[in-house]
Amino acid sequence: MNEDNPRSTVHRYFAGLAESTFQSELGIVDPTLIDYLSTLLVRFVRSDVVHRIRGISGRPLLSVPEMVAEASARLGDARRELHQHIGDFTLFWAGVYPEALRESEAENAASEQFLNYCHFGKQSYHIASTIESSTDEAVPGGVLHRLSDQFDLCCYGLREVRRQWENGGGDNETILLN
Repeated sequence: MNEDNPRSTVHRYFAGLAESTFQSELGIVDPTLIDYLSTLLVRFVRSDVVHRIRGISGRPLLSVPEMVAEASARLGDARRELHQHIGDFTLFWAGVYPEALRESEAENAASEQFLNYCHFGKQSYHIASTIESSTDEAVPGGVLHRLSDQFDLCCYGLREVRRQWENGGGDNETILLN
């Protein structure tokens, strides 16, 4: 089964949770933004998508500073795509699994690291929103701009989506059986 298919069971599950969370709980009625976030959740279920960016040597880039350095060396659509990926990567981890970013010996260092991480995400979405794309499949700049402006709210919303799926939100049995 292709999880990216808008009609897939996994996609419908995440879309329902995202719509419920963002529209009903947070009062965010922005179908394009909500669709983007639910598709992000489906895409990042696969680890090969999470770590798909490779440096010039072919080695996967695993840290945000490495990705930012690589983005500065790219031009046009490649630069836009990488900045969008940095935004997606940081939003996913800061929103869905923030505890993974906050694990540190010193509480202040962990908090500062989390804020820097979010800053990279906001900044990358902003940069991507300003680069014109030559492809029709590209995410509209307006969506990327809203992701930059509403990054913190989107993080909170994604944490709520996770809380819902962990608490049995939606119909988990249907997902497991299909």
